Amino acid sequence: MDYDFEKLKTQGTKVNYYYICKRKLWFFDKGISMEDNSDRVLQGKILHESSYPRIETREILIDDMLKIDIMDNDFIREIKISSKMTNADYMQTVYYLYYLKQLGIKKKGMINYVKERKREEIELTEELEKEIEKTLININDILFRDKPPRLEKLPYCKKCAYYGFCYIKEDDDK
Repeated sequence: MDYDFEKLKTQGTKVNYYYICKRKLWFFDKGISMEDNSDRVLQGKILHESSYPRIETREILIDDMLKIDIMDNDFIREIKISSKMTNADYMQTVYYLYYLKQLGIKKKGMINYVKERKREEIELTEELEKEIEKTLININDILFRDKPPRLEKLPYCKKCAYYGFCYIKEDDDK
């Protein structure tokens, strides 16, 4: 597939889910959302609402596609509870930087892990741009499948909002 950003652009959540679990990504895209039943997701929403109350530029919606937690002159900032999903958080922020670059906006990224009082600064590089482009192509491929990707047992499955859904007995088709 040729790379066409306009056809491949997607929500930041989907980029995050791609790096966490491709099955979760597929379900989420099909409107199967289990997050409403998750205490961990609720905890994250409360954290978003209560963190950095003096900052006014919060939850910036871009193209009805991206919701950036905080934006200032130099940085976009993502607020996360902990660094347990570091790579997914990192790549979601990289995607936001990439997306903004496509709009002619150059920023740096920052992930604020509130619970750990830790920050990670991110700059978009050519290598990261190529990684995001491959990711967008792969996401597109996953979303157009008739069936979800096979179940892959991951160390964090039991804490996932989709756990009960995924571990219902499923027939293996060969």
